[in-house]
Amino acid sequence: MDLFTLDAEVRTDLGKGASRRLRHANKVPAIVYGLGEEPVSITLAHNKVWRAQQEEAFYSHVLTLNIGKKKVKVVIKDMQRHVFRDEVMHMDFLRVNSKTELHTSVPLHFINEDVITKAGNVVVHNLNEIEVACLPKDLPEFIEVDVANLEVGHPLHLSDIVLPKGVSSVELGKGEDHNSAVVSATTPKAASSSDEDSAAEGDAEVATEE
Repeated sequence: MDLFTLDAEVRTDLGKGASRRLRHANKVPAIVYGLGEEPVSITLAHNKVWRAQQEEAFYSHVLTLNIGKKKVKVVIKDMQRHVFRDEVMHMDFLRVNSKTELHTSVPLHFINEDVITKAGNVVVHNLNEIEVACLPKDLPEFIEVDVANLEVGHPLHLSDIVLPKGVSSVELGKGEDHNSAVVSATTPKAASSSDEDSAAEGDAEVATEE
């Protein structure tokens, strides 16, 4: 199965009632917009969508929608899921073309965490994805963040992340005050010996009273 190509049909029956009927028929209502063109309402087969959306790369990859005889390049901008059922309720797709920069979120893959945890520290992910700007051809499926040299009290920020060629951070483009912490390390708080002694004495007193 090609996870990055989905067959779609144009739909003209709109509204909440129409969407409910589509879902009962195992279809996913969706919309395609962007590039200055009119939005198009479509439907997708739920089983194909459900299989594809289980793969991480599906969310940070340029997809192809076969809408009739037309192939449309898109990225996912939003996906709504049912609260407790394994069901995709609605999807938003943004059109892209090879010459227009796009903004989309890309997952972060943290490597060498074992170096930190072996030292008794805990790695805290402040962000699990970042919004990037790039041409479609440069869109990475994920971005690696090496935490081998991470120190307690010195988190890695967006400006510390090495981005692939042709890719930039949308947040950093807004100014230095948007240089958010991405990952940090903390040392677990251990009970002091005096606290342990106090607890032991308290237990002894209770035992004596009994």
